[in-house]
Amino acid sequence: MDNMGKCDANYTQLTPLTFIKRAAAVYADRPSIIYQSTRFTWSQTYNRCRRLASSFRSLNIVNNDVVSVLAPNVPAMYEMHFAVPMAGAVLNAINTRLDAKNIATILQHSEAKLFLVDCQMVPLAHEALKILLKELSSPMPLVVVIDDVDSPTGIRFGELEYEQLIRKGNPQFVATEVINEWDPIALNYTSGTTSAPKGVVYSHRGAFLSTMSMLLGWNMGTEPVHMWSLPMFHCNGWTFTWGVAARGGTNVCIRNTTAEEMYNSIALHGVTHMCCAPIVFNILLEAERRKLTSPVQILTGGAPPPAALLEKMERLGFKIVHAYGLTEATGPALVCEWRDQWDVLALEERSKLKARQGVGVLTLEDADVKDMVTMRSVPRDGKTMGEIVLRGSSIMKGYFKDPAATAKAFKGGWFWTGDVGVVHQDGYIEIKDRSKDVIISGGENICSIELENVLYGHPNVVEAAVVAMPHPKWGESPCAFVSVKKGSGASESEILDYCRNNLAGFMMPKKVVFMEELPKTATGKIQKFELRAMAEKFKISDHHQQPQKQQQQQKKNKKKEYPAARKEEQGHHDQILALSRL
Repeated sequence: MDNMGKCDANYTQLTPLTFIKRAAAVYADRPSIIYQSTRFTWSQTYNRCRRLASSFRSLNIVNNDVVSVLAPNVPAMYEMHFAVPMAGAVLNAINTRLDAKNIATILQHSEAKLFLVDCQMVPLAHEALKILLKELSSPMPLVVVIDDVDSPTGIRFGELEYEQLIRKGNPQFVATEVINEWDPIALNYTSGTTSAPKGVVYSHRGAFLSTMSMLLGWNMGTEPVHMWSLPMFHCNGWTFTWGVAARGGTNVCIRNTTAEEMYNSIALHGVTHMCCAPIVFNILLEAERRKLTSPVQILTGGAPPPAALLEKMERLGFKIVHAYGLTEATGPALVCEWRDQWDVLALEERSKLKARQGVGVLTLEDADVKDMVTMRSVPRDGKTMGEIVLRGSSIMKGYFKDPAATAKAFKGGWFWTGDVGVVHQDGYIEIKDRSKDVIISGGENICSIELENVLYGHPNVVEAAVVAMPHPKWGESPCAFVSVKKGSGASESEILDYCRNNLAGFMMPKKVVFMEELPKTATGKIQKFELRAMAEKFKISDHHQQPQKQQQQQKKNKKKEYPAARKEEQGHHDQILALSRL
């Protein structure tokens, strides 16, 4: 059998570009994109992408050139996920919530040759280009404005406009051949929740395999109607930018992730699937709630929601699957695959199981939790902690222009995530904390997420994050940052009393800081490095140390004041909800 070689008939390069070609042939008349009153079919979307790729080549975009885009979830953003690699280029979708300086830095670092800007982003892009030219002394990319396809504004930013490029392009353009599936398809910058953003390079092979594994892991059947509540710039929409085409589905594009837009889209277009961070749950719950006529599947990642929040969402008709991943893993790496025998459990118990990160997606060769010193796998006891490591074809090629950081991330043949976790007896992984977020107080390790889970149980707490602050005796101690319901009048002593009833004494926050909103990335991940910088300046005051008799009396009072909350917390306060970096 050794004399059997590869040939064109039995070996082709893996690339997501095959998905849209197939969609145009198999699902030609099915709706591909819905955006306000605009509708496209898959044959039309394929035609538009070919035209756009043709125009890119006419603008001297060649293989491996970087094409940057700054746009919300509009049709152009979706089309560029195919058009850019069809032209042989590398797509760099930029976080729309970054400031001008960060955008300029990305344009400089990526060496972008072409910069496409949505009509609403023109002022921000203009400022970024001024910084790029004057402060960073970098060459300017060619700029193309993306006017709104449904309601054109007439705005221009330079001479080129997106729809004009499509009209002028060749509809018979043949996509640039992918000679090597290891070639780059996308360049995504990390969110910078723990350090300076890095440029993460995806290969055609990794993007293809990751897409396939997510379609299987989420059980996405044919003709899904997928609403874009997750930014497409985030890990290329967790690969579903390519995945919806693979299943002949419909992309419902929305400019703003508001409750009104989401509920209207669900009702009007029969949305079946959506992805989002748990912060979107609060948006849906705090608005006028609408009972769904049919279930909507949600894939959530970022910071897993407390069990109580999952229960509220499921009562509305949302069916939630929890995933965990990183930009470096081409999106989701673990999925909490559901088991049929869990269906008979109470909703409360099901929610606890759904909060776990789960098992490796099919693209991974292995996912494990290892002792960081011995490199041995930790036992499956749900208690012994180690660092989560990954290995497989969906892991990034590496960090762009940063071989040292790449080598460090790939130490010992594994990708080291920086997340501390455990493995349960059934093989499901659960994160305990970020390695940087473990608080060491008087020699005791405190998991910040365990505290956050308790804080979320307070009836007035909307958001919570816990970081370390200096302590004169214990070295460091927990500091809680919270946002509460408007008009609730919640006080620091009230929050501390609630924690005292639900936590061991050494785990108690020593300070509570109230904020209107906690700092977050565009995908809803709380930026703890900002909170740590604030907490480093705080000092412990004696008023937090209350007499034991007073504590006991407060405990009795709180039993009366929070009966519902305590019942909800019973059995939950020891379940540590994990903070993913997706």
